[in-house]
Amino acid sequence: QVQLVESGGGLVQAGGSLRLSCAASGLTFSNYLMGWFRQAPGKEREFVSGISRSGARTDYADSVKGRFTISRDNAKNTVYLEMNSLKPEDTAVYYCAADRRQYGIIRSDYAYWGQGTQVTVSS
Repeated sequence: QVQLVESGGGLVQAGGSLRLSCAASGLTFSNYLMGWFRQAPGKEREFVSGISRSGARTDYADSVKGRFTISRDNAKNTVYLEMNSLKPEDTAVYYCAADRRQYGIIRSDYAYWGQGTQVTVSS
């Protein structure tokens, strides 16, 4: 079965950086669109970034453009989210997601989800 395991979350000061990783198993990784979402307390889960199967196309939420970078290593079955210039409003649980469609920027576009990793940005 498809399994997505996130890692790399933690506590960081505003202006700092973190790199999230998501290791995938149980699927042919290069056939899957990969995405990152986040959910802050009391808020809806929201799209952060997505990357196409080959990595040729990336999408970002306006709130993270220029600060976050998504990438993937199909040989390692892993997708990454490099987060720079972090702000307190980036605090959330970050989820990795996967789907066989070509592109997707909303929650219902993705069939498979990880358990999430907490990112906390202190001011």
